[in-house]
Amino acid sequence: MSQCFTRQQRLLKTDEFSSVFSLRRNQANAFFQVWVLPNQLGRARLGLVVGKKVERRAVGRNFIKRTVREHFRREAASLVGLDLVVRAKRSFHRSEAPQAQAALLKLFARFATCPVS
Repeated sequence: MSQCFTRQQRLLKTDEFSSVFSLRRNQANAFFQVWVLPNQLGRARLGLVVGKKVERRAVGRNFIKRTVREHFRREAASLVGLDLVVRAKRSFHRSEAPQAQAALLKLFARFATCPVS
């Protein structure tokens, strides 16, 4: 298993984000909202949206993004064939990180077990 988050695992272009948003298949909880779209690439890809309204300081936004990337990297094997866009709904800091991580893993588990068509 790779220990890095490679370019092939990222949604980079506006069109890629737009296609995931246009399907409107999403799940949400207190911390995150996740949109999903099946792909034919044989691997999972991730896009992140963490706005300034969620966390004003860049260091906080980067912490949220690092947390999501790390858990995506660990769960990518169970999410094969999906494009995911994760939007942070609210900020969390180190003290709340375990709750946010558990919430994210629950969302990933929903998409790993339920087929999206």
